[in-house]
Amino acid sequence: MLSIRRLGATTLFLGLVAALAHGRAVPQINEAVFAIQDSIEQSSYFIDNTSEHGPSSTAYNATLSTFSNGEIRPLDYWTQEEGVGHFSEWSKATKLAFLSDWVHGKAHEWTLVQGNEGGDLDSMTAALAWAYHLSHSTLHHPQPRKAIALLQTPLDALELRPENKVALSNSKMSSGHRDLLTIDELPAHPKEVAKQIKGIVLVDHPLPLSVWQGAKVLGIIDHHHDRGVAPDAKPRIFEQVASCTTLVARQMLDELEAISPPPQGPGEYHMPHELLELMLDAIAIDSDGLNPKKSTDVDAQVSARVLARSNWRNESLSEVMDRLDKELGRAKRDLSHLTVRDLLRRDWKGDVVQTLDPDTPDIHLGFASTPVSLDQQILRTRKQTIVDWFKTERRWTAEIRADVSLCLNKYKNKKGKKVREITLTVRHDHRINRKQADSLFKEIEAALKGRFDMKKHEKVKHLKGKRQMVWVHGDKSAGRKVVRPIVEEAVKKWVSP
Repeated sequence: MLSIRRLGATTLFLGLVAALAHGRAVPQINEAVFAIQDSIEQSSYFIDNTSEHGPSSTAYNATLSTFSNGEIRPLDYWTQEEGVGHFSEWSKATKLAFLSDWVHGKAHEWTLVQGNEGGDLDSMTAALAWAYHLSHSTLHHPQPRKAIALLQTPLDALELRPENKVALSNSKMSSGHRDLLTIDELPAHPKEVAKQIKGIVLVDHPLPLSVWQGAKVLGIIDHHHDRGVAPDAKPRIFEQVASCTTLVARQMLDELEAISPPPQGPGEYHMPHELLELMLDAIAIDSDGLNPKKSTDVDAQVSARVLARSNWRNESLSEVMDRLDKELGRAKRDLSHLTVRDLLRRDWKGDVVQTLDPDTPDIHLGFASTPVSLDQQILRTRKQTIVDWFKTERRWTAEIRADVSLCLNKYKNKKGKKVREITLTVRHDHRINRKQADSLFKEIEAALKGRFDMKKHEKVKHLKGKRQMVWVHGDKSAGRKVVRPIVEEAVKKWVSP
């Protein structure tokens, strides 16, 4: 009978063979990886208590045979075929190849395509699509490019966005997200990975998180404001459209269609319909089904080009986008099963902000965004009190070591009027002491009040702790894209007392 170790090695080998048999644009993997499990374990890295970003207990040590938490991967992890089609097979094979190359010291050959840490459908799809394009468009080059999409959300957080689950299922991806590389599936801490890879491409965000500042930014495709990062990156695209996937798809199709056909060139690479339909999903949900009030002509034009190559080519664009928007929208709104902690994690974006004063500590600042009122969130706590809500928030921010956190809630009241809420919490147990926290809270409060007409939430009278506040206002434009720069600027200019 095979020993567990030999059985695991045999299964990994079979997984490798199966992955390479189906995957295209995936680099060859040295089979000797299965004989050096000790080397895999030595590539582990844990964030210590001095980390500037992330919880002290988080481990980044995923290997071919274990998850990042040390759990053994099921013996059929790499061989079980639940995903259907070339896109799923390519994605899983690429993940396997990346982990293998890390072990063999070949991480410098890889480009990581990163969406933002919020992990919405647009960000995820843009990263997957561009990674696919980078690897396939260079297949006939002397040195084909190795590229993989990195989702900057933990594996268990992917389920907090029901619309992602629906879209991935529709695109025939594997259950359990076995063919996706998430941030906690990295084989080492991001700072260590950043030093060793070829570089990163940013999609759906304009500048890298602080943990990736050691990596070269090779390209940027984004529909937010240009922050001046990596002026020599190629491509470097900033354009105001509804969906970043629109920009990725346009660039992808432009470059694909520019490839010369035989005999002058290799001709177009294979574009799986599952990926094309995933791109339509992302554009549809971000544009409200190409609603003219929320989309641009570019979104519509690119969607038409994608549709023409998909399995839905015989349907009208308006019908397809309306159908996708309704299906994904229903899933997106179904958040009744999420706890307060889930809601905070579901759409969280944060990073370390560098202060301008050299004697003032840098601050880890984070933003959650939810479509659920504070009153409704309170009902999901154990004691159903605002104090209990802030206890949950405190546990979450302690876990990720955030100094300042804001939760931005948007919802409609009983009269159908749109209402926005801003919760603000400043901690004193990470980088700053009580006196500094008091000062920073006042600085951020002043910045917010200088921009918005806010009033205190009626339940704040029950709060006893300092540096905790909830405001209500009616500014419809005050989403995270507006609030975040205001708070970041206040933090940058803050001078420690």
